[in-house]
Amino acid sequence: MRIYTDEIINAICLHTAERRGIQPTDVEVQLGYDEEYGITAEMWVGGRSQYLITANLLEAIEQYLFSHYNRRVFRSDISLGIDEEAEEFWAEFPG
Repeated sequence: MRIYTDEIINAICLHTAERRGIQPTDVEVQLGYDEEYGITAEMWVGGRSQYLITANLLEAIEQYLFSHYNRRVFRSDISLGIDEEAEEFWAEFPG
């Protein structure tokens, strides 16, 4: 099963909002790719920027899958990728 860019961004926004006690709409996220770090994200909260590495993304996706799909998927079972032609990021996991 796969989720794509919009759901990955939703996962990050929801996870950040829960951890910081803010509304998900207060979080902005842009996914990107870095040759050194792989798939990353830049996140803005309250006008401040923060970079997230793959481990942060996997944590957010893991929590999102549990809370929205009632699926317990471990980070080690989630693969991240990008379809460069479609300009679409994806997260793939068993199921």
